[in-house]
Amino acid sequence: MAGAFPILDLAGASGRRDFESRLERLQGTTSLSGDAAAVVADIVDQVRTRGDEAVVELMRKFSDPGFEASSIRVADEDFERAEAALDPALRSALEASISNVRAYQEHILPAAVEPVTIGGAELGLRHAPVASAGLTVPGGAAVLFSTVVMLAVPAIVAGVDPKAIRIVNPPPTRVPGDDAAPRDISPVVLATCRLLGIDTVYRIGGAQAVAALAFGTERVEAVDLIAGPGNVYGQLAKQMVAGTVGTDGGFYGPSEIVTLADESADPACVASDLIAQAEHDPGKCFLVCWSRDVAEAVVAEVDRQLEQRGRSEIIERALASDSAGVVVADEDEAVRVADRIAAEHVSLAVAEPERLLGRLRNGGEFFLGDVSPVATGDYYAGPSHCLPTGTTARFASGVSVYTFLKRSGTVHYRQGMPERAIEDVARLAEAEGLDAHAESARVRGRRKT
Repeated sequence: MAGAFPILDLAGASGRRDFESRLERLQGTTSLSGDAAAVVADIVDQVRTRGDEAVVELMRKFSDPGFEASSIRVADEDFERAEAALDPALRSALEASISNVRAYQEHILPAAVEPVTIGGAELGLRHAPVASAGLTVPGGAAVLFSTVVMLAVPAIVAGVDPKAIRIVNPPPTRVPGDDAAPRDISPVVLATCRLLGIDTVYRIGGAQAVAALAFGTERVEAVDLIAGPGNVYGQLAKQMVAGTVGTDGGFYGPSEIVTLADESADPACVASDLIAQAEHDPGKCFLVCWSRDVAEAVVAEVDRQLEQRGRSEIIERALASDSAGVVVADEDEAVRVADRIAAEHVSLAVAEPERLLGRLRNGGEFFLGDVSPVATGDYYAGPSHCLPTGTTARFASGVSVYTFLKRSGTVHYRQGMPERAIEDVARLAEAEGLDAHAESARVRGRRKT
């Protein structure tokens, strides 16, 4: 397995070309054009027009050849059995995770804004939660009960009733000819929902699940907002249904990390973070160093640790194809490169991480120092692990309590409109040719007299 993680030197033309090629592939994951987008558009239209019938057909095609409509919604007794069977030690860890995420989200919950008086009007801002939310929890190949925590807790803290939260989570993928008995979605996912007071889970996934949440079907209730990670098909589906339903505004696709490391970094710690993110299928990992010795030390450590990992083949493929160690001239170039990658996770394995953080603009979540493993963000620390990918951290944010809140301004002329305000509004409206707007202000002035 040695040499699974290439080192690219940006001082050379071949290194620059290889890096640009990998960056271009990274950016291409979010495109609404191309084959994937055409497939998703067809799926969304099928579900919109044919409801459960289309959902079942698509689940049989992509997930389980034996899928039935009766399987779509998880029964109440399944939740009860799952909670009863939950390992006590795992339950304790889950409760700690939920507590940490809740505490962080409550800490960042926007406080009520004191009104301000401008031009005779008392102006304010109110926040209100969406009435219902659909949360996409990936399945098929992995058991990601942590995603339930990272999506649902921010929604609940925002004020969304747990009974109005609907989870989509597909069962493990089967292929035609697979004689093994079909497996259900993880009972740990259901137990986690139970701990949070959520009682609606649908055994569906992918673009068809997003479309079902957006339009509603015979068995799937429509929601006001859809949030959560998934593969490129599910993420493109969110973009396509936006407007019919609210979305989280992010592209939360395959996992990514960029680590900036200097001579102070512990190669074993840095390598472990890169491998952990490559463990996702797929994962995209970048190491940025302004010392080739540092890069080579980390790569050697990657090679050593890789042989010990259970998913070593998946990790090796991710590191070789869409990942790289990048050697740059200095810290200034490292900052520019990291901001171009705009990764989901940004690890600052440097002597002065706070100082370097101040120089960076783009990243879904930042981990300061090599003592702060990215896995704490995945499971435990507090901020949600549902973060922008595909370079979209240039303009997008991760899921948080803000995702589930709407903002509305308020205007109150307690003493009536001042004469100056009436005339200013009227003049502005008339300048746009909207005399009814002008009159709606002037009638207030006549009412006062």
